[in-house]
Parts: sequence; C-alpha cells; structure tokens
Amino acid sequence: MIYWELIWSFFQVGLLGFGGGYAAMPLIQHQVVELHPWMTMTEFSDLLTISQMTPGPIAINAATFVGTRVAGIPGALAATIGCVLPSCVVVLALAVLYARYRRLALIQGVLSGLRPAVVALITASGLSIVYLTFFGTEVLPALASLLSRTDILAVLLFAVALFLLRKFRLNPIWVMLGTGAAGLILYPAAEWINGLVAGRIS
Repeated sequence: MIYWELIWSFFQVGLLGFGGGYAAMPLIQHQVVELHPWMTMTEFSDLLTISQMTPGPIAINAATFVGTRVAGIPGALAATIGCVLPSCVVVLALAVLYARYRRLALIQGVLSGLRPAVVALITASGLSIVYLTFFGTEVLPALASLLSRTDILAVLLFAVALFLLRKFRLNPIWVMLGTGAAGLILYPAAEWINGLVAGRIS
C-alpha cells in the first residue's frame, strides 16, 4: 500500500538523517529516485529548490512534497508523519541522556566522529545537484564534453549568489528570489538569441 511505503521510506529518512535537512538529502534521493521511482533526478532537484523556498525544515518539506506528488493529501500526511515520528522519539530520549551524560568522553567522541560523516553526506548530495545543474547529468562528464554540456547561465547565477551570500551576508530568501527572477528573464532571452543566431546561420 502506497501510504505504508511513504511512511516507511520517510521513517528511515527521519531515523537516519543525522545532521539536519541537508544531510538527509542523499537518503531522500535514494528513497524517491533510486529505490522507488517516484521522481527523476531533475524533479528531485526541483524538489530541493521548492523545499528551500518554503518555511520549515527542508526534510519535512520534501516529505510533504513527495507525499503530495505520489498520493495527494493523504500521501503528504503519511510521508510527513513518517519523517517526523522517529525524530520526536529519538530526540526526547537523547535529550534525557545528553542532559545526564553530556560530559562523558565517550559521548563527545561519538559526536566528534559523526561530524565528518555529516559533512560527507552534505557534500555528496551537493555535488550531485551541482553536476545536474551545471552539466545536465548526475555525474561529472568527461573533459571532452565538459564545456559543451556546461550551462553557462547556471554557473553565472551560482557565482553571483555565492558572492552575495558570502561577501554581503544577504538574506538567502532575497538571493533566491533574485536569482529566480534573473532566470525568468535570462533563460528565455538566451533561447531567443540562440534561435536568432541559428536562423542566420541556416
């Protein structure tokens, strides 16, 4: 039954998504793109964008979006409950344990060991999205086809957004709205220019 599949899939995400929403992205990708063909990688990339632009934790937003896409509002409820349930139980238990044993060297060692793994999860998911955004593929293309596959506008918007975020510490919402508006103008303009050039060449 699709509702139980959604609950179980996002229960695993909620249970194993150590490090927050971005660290859970590879787990969500595995569930909705690879294990269950509910989305393509391109649709998953769009999902991340929508989840980032809406209020709330990105993993829960993603669960709600996927559930709605797969099985409507009941599916959204099932996926969201599955994602939230393990966190509620585990965090309550950990809060009690951490308050009591937080100064133990064993606990600090476990936390220190988890941090690099969390960074690796975020990096792996980020690289997949970078490759898809810049080159239209989930893996880095061969050097020979690298330039021909590169989306120059995407690279430019990425560079501008990164500069604004790091240099001026702008609100990420305004940066996303700005790049979205720029894409709305630049991509149709680029298609029009390409069509014009192709028409002159032919």
